[in-house]
Amino acid sequence: MRAQSCGSGGLAVQVLGSGGPEMQDKRASTSYLIWDRGAARVLVDAGGGSALRFGESGAQMSQVDVVLFSHFHIDHSGDFPSLVFSSWFEDRKRPLPVYGPPGNDFMPSTTEFVHDLFGDPHGAWRYLSDLVGPGAEGTYTLQPHNVVAGSKPALVFRNSEMAVSAVRVIHGGFPSLAWRVEMGGRRIVFSGDTNGDGDGLTQLAMDADLFVAHNAVPEGATGLERRLHMPPSVIGVTAANAHVRQLVLSHRMLRTLGKENETQAEIRRHFSGPIAFANDLDCFPVK
Repeated sequence: MRAQSCGSGGLAVQVLGSGGPEMQDKRASTSYLIWDRGAARVLVDAGGGSALRFGESGAQMSQVDVVLFSHFHIDHSGDFPSLVFSSWFEDRKRPLPVYGPPGNDFMPSTTEFVHDLFGDPHGAWRYLSDLVGPGAEGTYTLQPHNVVAGSKPALVFRNSEMAVSAVRVIHGGFPSLAWRVEMGGRRIVFSGDTNGDGDGLTQLAMDADLFVAHNAVPEGATGLERRLHMPPSVIGVTAANAHVRQLVLSHRMLRTLGKENETQAEIRRHFSGPIAFANDLDCFPVK
């Protein structure tokens, strides 16, 4: 299923960006949409190139109920200003909640990230400052929230259609979150970038109908790569222990592209369910 057909008949996840920070693989950086009955309801991350893919998908920012960030590395957040500026031209008449991790010495918090982009007087694009801050005018405003999650899943956001939970995951020294979205009796889980330490991700992904995990490093990765990301064996163990129904591998970097057979074989040692390798604009119905 390709652009402008995703989710037309029900619940689905569309991969806007299946790559990482590299340009040579011609993939957009990490980003996902959750569609429900033809409307784009949830945006998860917004890496470089994802704004173009968002447009190609046929989605509208005026439809999005909530934006979720796993963390603020550029390949997960770089196109957020473009999406916001695009949405400024749409007829959105309600606030847009934005949830993400707290900050530390390496990264801004979610509230800092949004205000450093758009806030007055020092935001990079402060000409859009009417979208943020206590004096923001109009019915369309950005509402950033810092999610101080622990090692057990916690409810973060709820409306009449969905419940969103998060858990803290380990991605080196960078504050990071994994996300679960429950809609229509289904569970969709996004691992974000994590090395897989601890059992929080497994708890979050328990009985997920669709689990999007990041295939950023090959089996045998060492050093910094391994401290930041799960190798295939850890993905397989997590998916198996959580009893997920379908596994989608994304954030596919040059060091894992071309190693799909080896990756799948390693995961198959632990997980027997369906496995898919994501490409930009791929659509995965959630059944």
